[in-house]
Amino acid sequence: MAEKPQPIRVIYCPICSLPPEYCEFGSDFDKCKPWLIQNVPHIYPDLIKEANENDIDKVADKLQSTGISSGTSAAAATSASKQEVVKRLPGGKIKKKACLDRQEVVIEKVVRNKRKCITTVKGLELFGIKLSDASKKLGKKFATGASVVKGPTEKDQIDVQGDIAYDIVEFITDTWPDVPEAAIFFIEDGRKVPAA
Repeated sequence: MAEKPQPIRVIYCPICSLPPEYCEFGSDFDKCKPWLIQNVPHIYPDLIKEANENDIDKVADKLQSTGISSGTSAAAATSASKQEVVKRLPGGKIKKKACLDRQEVVIEKVVRNKRKCITTVKGLELFGIKLSDASKKLGKKFATGASVVKGPTEKDQIDVQGDIAYDIVEFITDTWPDVPEAAIFFIEDGRKVPAA
């Protein structure tokens, strides 16, 4: 006689009450990680690697803070310096941090529909200027629409309707004296050109 098929036993995470395959889509994935590593390591092998890397980094930090040097001090120093330069995203992707030491305002004119222009202003927030206030002032000064939007690099920028690229430099330096004219650049034909 043929054997009776047995029902499949489904394991549920005790933290988020989802099957382990779906824990990463739940709201408490960070809380679920220890349970997943201990009970179902074959589903998320990246978590084990991540946990091991975190343990190594913690040990390296402890060694550096106590001043004990080991044979792998060069490797620990390079891993510590890499943490300062790059940021790990979930899934192991690496995102490089932007250089904050270069403060500059970049102005670019974008033509759309072959007639209408939009002037984008990037980098005002590096000088401590609140972008929402700056967009209101730009809109009032040039009697046009101005708004704060996310740019293609996921950073906020100000979009101003109209071709005001050359008039805007004088307005920025007069309104915000912290912004020197030497720190303002135009994008012309794909090249960065100083406004001064």
